[in-house]
Amino acid sequence: MTDQTWEVLPPEDPRRPGEAGMPFGSRGRLVLAFGLALVSDALSVWLEFAPPLQWGLDVATAMLLFVVLGRQWLILPALIAEAIPGVAVFPAWVLVVGSIAMWGTVKKGGQT
Repeated sequence: MTDQTWEVLPPEDPRRPGEAGMPFGSRGRLVLAFGLALVSDALSVWLEFAPPLQWGLDVATAMLLFVVLGRQWLILPALIAEAIPGVAVFPAWVLVVGSIAMWGTVKKGGQT
């Protein structure tokens, strides 16, 4: 068993893009990600009674957020949470995008 350490990197400084944990350097991408998350969360409340449509919306949202934000593995817990019946009323996508914006990304210790 290997001993792995994890560190949480802070969001990057907008004046110096690409230095910290955020894979995106512009506010436009962040605004787009929040917009996608808001629309998805709003639609998923109404699709609560049509699970296949809701699952399709959640998978599409996760894929779009992967494109907009880069390979952020913090998106996957929201996808799992949205698959649980009744959790669609909770704004999981907005919270995940907000947490990525506030705290950055999680990387294994020793990676730069």
